Amino acid sequence: MTLLHVHDYGGDGPQLVLLHGYGRSLTDWDAAAALLTVGHRVLAVDLPGHGRSPGITPWTIPTVVRHIADTLDAHGVPEAVVVGHSLGGLVAVEYARANPDRARARGAVNLDGFWWGPEYPGAEGVSEWLLASAGAIAPPEYIEMQLTHSARLGIPADRAEAAIRAAVRPLPDGRWQTLPERKDALGILDELHRLGALGVTTWLDGVDRPLLLVQADRRPPPAPGMEWFGEFSTGFAREVSDQLAALSRTRSAINVNRIDATHVMHMEFPEAVATMVAGFVRGLPELLVR
Repeated sequence: MTLLHVHDYGGDGPQLVLLHGYGRSLTDWDAAAALLTVGHRVLAVDLPGHGRSPGITPWTIPTVVRHIADTLDAHGVPEAVVVGHSLGGLVAVEYARANPDRARARGAVNLDGFWWGPEYPGAEGVSEWLLASAGAIAPPEYIEMQLTHSARLGIPADRAEAAIRAAVRPLPDGRWQTLPERKDALGILDELHRLGALGVTTWLDGVDRPLLLVQADRRPPPAPGMEWFGEFSTGFAREVSDQLAALSRTRSAINVNRIDATHVMHMEFPEAVATMVAGFVRGLPELLVR
């Protein structure tokens, strides 16, 4: 059994479990979690290979889902609404799929956690970039570089710095090991491509737990030399939006929302994200909220 690193934010009420994105850690959730403890029992989990959780081999989503379940059992959380951002949003949906009764998963929230198939225009270039950076050793000025990027998004410096430092490991020579390390990172990318190849509609087929699927309305300012990525992500977001709109018309358990924020919505606007999550939990069928 592999137990993952957990931060228990406390609170009382329906249980919420928060999952972070690729290359991040549970610290990303600090601001939103503090708001959600009003009316909820809130825990956050470092995914395998991230933050303070051990890596796993191979890194597969079914294995991750099992480790999350074991970890929640160890912390006395028998059922939960699982809320995930980006990679964590994909995992949250898969956790709901793997637990079709309410004994474990009462529902899931996916904050901008969608992936593309290999045939999507521009996907090959994005994949090459991700493979090249997977598990990279970052220079000593990495923290300052990331703080500059966060400032462009309006994220307060103290919140941004705590999250950046929690997502890397310092090396003796002053450089930084980005997490997950390369072996886990390559496994994660394989899993993302596997799910992305299904397309959003097929991927969500068979998930019968209530879902809240949230898309970011704004694209972040492109990093120097990566202007091409803005066009790619805008086109992909439009395609996902069309598929989600169609799904929400035919499947009553799927709730779709948008937010005037970029991909890191929970760090930019924790109040708005906490309000959406709390509203979703309040709207769950009575038998599911105890």
